Amino acid sequence: MAKYETIMAFDFGLRNIGVAIGNTLSRTAEPLTVLSAKDGVPHWPSIIALTEEWRPNRLLVGLPINMDGSESELSRRATKFSRQLEGRLGLPVTLVDERLSSREAKADAFAEGHRGDFVSNPIDDKAAAIILVTWLNDQPMMPSG
Repeated sequence: MAKYETIMAFDFGLRNIGVAIGNTLSRTAEPLTVLSAKDGVPHWPSIIALTEEWRPNRLLVGLPINMDGSESELSRRATKFSRQLEGRLGLPVTLVDERLSSREAKADAFAEGHRGDFVSNPIDDKAAAIILVTWLNDQPMMPSG
């Protein structure tokens, strides 16, 4: 990683798509929003508006592969979503293994007092932040100075 980058991450789902923002300087991520989707199809104007507002250098999409490493129907759809992001926005997109991000996001939410109604109070944006931090932690540290 040669320079400072703003990164936007997506936790792809059929009903909700979580979005988080972070950067390579602080190596942190913040949940941003949860966008509605209809059978995995996002409201593209909302995604375009978010990228225009935050101007990320790179996009990440969580890849929900099975625990044994095999592909699932959802992982194929997340891959398709990543290609659509790249085509529509002209930004580099990286797929990130997100096998445990949703479980971790739920555990964190319960620890913060969430009552478990993830339909009316989704946490997909928190899962997106976990995906982003996972990716950041896999990147080499930038040399200082």
